[in-house]
Amino acid sequence: MTSLTLVTQSFAQRLRAVDRVWLALAGLFLVLTLLDPRQAWISVGFTLDAFLWITPFLLLSVVLAAWLKAAGADRLIGRLVAQRVGTAILLAALAGSLSPFCSCGVVPLVAALLAAGVPLPAVFAFWVASPLMDPETFVLMAATLGLEFTLAKTLAAFGLGLLGGFATLGLQRLGLFGEPLKVATGPSCGGGLTSGGPVVWAVWREAPRRQAFHSEALAVGLFLAKWLLLAFAIESLMVAWLPPDLVAETLGGSGWQAIPMAAAVGVPAYLNGFAAIPLIGELMAMGMAPGAALTFLIAGGVTSLPAAMAVFALVRRPVFLWYLAFALIGAVLAGALYQMV
Repeated sequence: MTSLTLVTQSFAQRLRAVDRVWLALAGLFLVLTLLDPRQAWISVGFTLDAFLWITPFLLLSVVLAAWLKAAGADRLIGRLVAQRVGTAILLAALAGSLSPFCSCGVVPLVAALLAAGVPLPAVFAFWVASPLMDPETFVLMAATLGLEFTLAKTLAAFGLGLLGGFATLGLQRLGLFGEPLKVATGPSCGGGLTSGGPVVWAVWREAPRRQAFHSEALAVGLFLAKWLLLAFAIESLMVAWLPPDLVAETLGGSGWQAIPMAAAVGVPAYLNGFAAIPLIGELMAMGMAPGAALTFLIAGGVTSLPAAMAVFALVRRPVFLWYLAFALIGAVLAGALYQMV
């Protein structure tokens, strides 16, 4: 066997050992650098800025998940919430409709809550409602699109959170979604430490619990970081290559057919809540139906392409498909109801 063959095999083995997400991220920027160096630098800056913005939420979620796991409180919390799941769904929908998380920013918190054993219906209620409204968006939207439209979206966020939570609860009782998280995002090597015994909140006092905390934090942190970085890198290309004029031309109709079209276009075309407000203002000035506008903001807000990528990496396929289906159907229903009213 020649030395070149040995080197090639060694390189191939090392390449297979590298995580595919990191490889995809590196490959994306490599190809972009070769084809469009200017856009490559713009995308690097965009990705880093977006990741720095989300870092506080990411750290909070990682620390929460690792601390609950190391303390042995994960199953305790899950049992307590499960006993009052209806109340938990109501509170989660209310908290979500007032929380400051975007569709990507809510993903780390969803991961922490699921890892802590919080039942999926309550998490799903928060998950759906949270990206749709926050205090800053409320003020900006009221000033730009009017108070009536802003209140309609706020009520839609709360209503869809409730509907999503109780619908998920019903599906679970039919035997679906038994284990929402993927295996890769589950407990790390310290998982066996907290399978029983009392809850110990002061995890730093015991070496095994400190080790469990560090292992869990590292595993969850790296997992979420790589997927969010890839999602933001792709979002940077959407910002650069998806002209707002094209979206306006596609969604400029005022008939009922514009509502399902707005849901279909909202997922790939929606970038973030702040950028979408002036775009929707322009579309409504061009004659876009208010119901279609609301549908676009809801469908894109819950399932924007970067957020969908991160969610796909986090949960099992049935949960992911349910998340997409509910967001699209719920957006169309909310838009149609607002159009009738």
